[in-house]
Amino acid sequence: MPELTTPSLVKSPKIAIIGNPNVGKSTIFNQLTGLSQKIGNYPGVTVDKKTGWMHYHGSSYEIIDLPGTYSLYPNSEDEIIAHRVLNQLNELERPEFVLMVIDSCQLSRGLFLATQLIDLGLNLALVLNMADIATRKNIAIKSFEIFKALGVPILSTDARGEKGLDQIRELIHHQNFSKKSSFITIEEVVDANLLAEVQKKFKLSNSYQAYQMLRFGEKDKTYSQEDRAWIKSKLAETNFDLEKSQLEETKIRYRKITAIVEKAVVKTPDIKQESGIDKILLHPVFGYVIFGAILLLIFQAIFAWASVPMDLIDGFFASFSGWVSNALPEGVLTSLITEGIIPGIGGVVIFIPQIAMLFGFLAILEDTGYMSRVVFLMDRWMRPFGLHGKSIVPLVSGVACAIPGVMAARNIGNWKEKIITIMVTPLMSCSARLPVYIILIGLVVPDEFILGIFNLQAVALLGLYLLGVVGVFMTAFVMKHILKSEEKSFLMVELPTYRAPRWLDVLLTMYNKSKTFVFEAGKVILAISIILWVLASYGPPERMDAIRAEAQVKVEAATSEEQIAEIENETSSHLLENSFIGIMGRAIEPAIKPLGYDWKIGIALITSFAAREVFVSTIATIYSIGADTEDELTIREKLNQQINPETGEKVYNTATAFSLMVFYAFAMQCMSTLAVVYRETKGWKWPLIQTVYMTALAYFSALLVYQILS
Repeated sequence: MPELTTPSLVKSPKIAIIGNPNVGKSTIFNQLTGLSQKIGNYPGVTVDKKTGWMHYHGSSYEIIDLPGTYSLYPNSEDEIIAHRVLNQLNELERPEFVLMVIDSCQLSRGLFLATQLIDLGLNLALVLNMADIATRKNIAIKSFEIFKALGVPILSTDARGEKGLDQIRELIHHQNFSKKSSFITIEEVVDANLLAEVQKKFKLSNSYQAYQMLRFGEKDKTYSQEDRAWIKSKLAETNFDLEKSQLEETKIRYRKITAIVEKAVVKTPDIKQESGIDKILLHPVFGYVIFGAILLLIFQAIFAWASVPMDLIDGFFASFSGWVSNALPEGVLTSLITEGIIPGIGGVVIFIPQIAMLFGFLAILEDTGYMSRVVFLMDRWMRPFGLHGKSIVPLVSGVACAIPGVMAARNIGNWKEKIITIMVTPLMSCSARLPVYIILIGLVVPDEFILGIFNLQAVALLGLYLLGVVGVFMTAFVMKHILKSEEKSFLMVELPTYRAPRWLDVLLTMYNKSKTFVFEAGKVILAISIILWVLASYGPPERMDAIRAEAQVKVEAATSEEQIAEIENETSSHLLENSFIGIMGRAIEPAIKPLGYDWKIGIALITSFAAREVFVSTIATIYSIGADTEDELTIREKLNQQINPETGEKVYNTATAFSLMVFYAFAMQCMSTLAVVYRETKGWKWPLIQTVYMTALAYFSALLVYQILS
């Protein structure tokens, strides 16, 4: 009987798409896969792994979108990933085919990486993208001359205009890829005996793979310690100079590439080094002014546009929680669902509008070519503090919300600068701190003007935002000298041609970023929400039962609805005080007393870990202010009435209020941000370090402020 093959078990061919940054690689990936994508992570690094599926004529093909890279020299995480995938290391299967995307206007640079791929012995096809821009610049390319020199199929496309996409689909469907033996002879650079020894040791296919193993194997932690030590010993024995070999290979490779380009490119126009618009956008003065104006416009739009859907989401989950509460019988399960799970899910979903809009705007700036100019513009200001030009995007994003800011840091290729950026971005004063700042400033800063122009309260608020900026740069400067990395830090940024944004790519970016946040960070946020609900809802049974019994007696004796409401508010306050989280507040009181805080503020510090703005609602509950408080002024009046029984002074005096504001300016009081940092760094190490250092910074800064002002 013939053996049957189950179609679902047939392995789909795997095609990797690679190319330099800003060549339209991701546009082609999105066009081929649409929404059939998923984002994971490569083992051991923080770079995202984007995979998708192309369905064509009844067949399916797995497409891998590799990070943009200029070469296979492993100097950054992006290049490490490209090397691991294409050089068939143990952690990832080698793709059967590789599609190399080249900018038609930058042929030489694209061919450098393409010829490295040829030397690796890959089944390759080339896509000369942006053919429309090349035509506008009077650049004509003889594809046949390149084919004769390289021996691999070549297509000419305009992916943004969807021209040539069907040709790519046909090429993949018919598996029309070719493999050429080699482009250069690597033995001209490295001793042939050494290459043969490495090739035999690791069972590699050709000598260029052996050469890449010498360059990269020692750094790859996916190899055993024994193998890495063997490579290190061989390098030492032969006095192998990695930099010298790279330079020599580059010279040989470009010598041959130049000869090909001279034959293939019919006419190269006189392209100005700097376009007229770049003279303005990259101007040492006007460039920063324009960038600031664009940021102001973006964040104003985010605040204005995101507030409506965020309010709708907030209202929906509040109404849904109320409906579930009425529909289900009273009990622990109902309370868990309505007070823990539903608000926890709402706390995840409510961030989607901000995340989607911010990344939508960033995608537009990237797609138009402006973001590369911003990175170039800001790099010289960021680098002395251990940051990168690309760090400006996460830091500015952090003013709205640290969550999308931390997520934006993934575009930084250098590991050290990426980690520093992630670690300091939450120090930027986000919108969640605003309610805390406003209510405390309103308590202790007079609503007066200095010089008849500047409002004291506005100056205080500005000072808190500037304090966050100072914290960012000082902390980054310290971390620059603490973190050690062999990875070289340099800025190589393409200044692409200005183009209209590709709206499908923008929408896919918004969709993917939102989905990643919901399914990755959302799991952690929901779990912590439930834990906080348990801690705030339960306490020692004897205490809680006694409070409820006393409240029942008072309610039965009450003569009006107002009295009942007052009793319920007072009971809620007492129950919170005697809950596990209230006990924790009492427990930490000795530690926070030097800051001017009592145990009630301690509870607010703990509960506001869910979100900083929870501080206001927590102290409102503690001070018997119901959830139906009508306005901010009432809260201020109640806070203003609180008296310290030990000193007889106001609890929220100038010293305590400013101490609290400084504490919240620096403290990691946001589980959502913590969850995103966990997701971006692929573990709990950096989130825990971040929490410890930010809490310590907040504590000692608040202590200093309180001692000075008191």
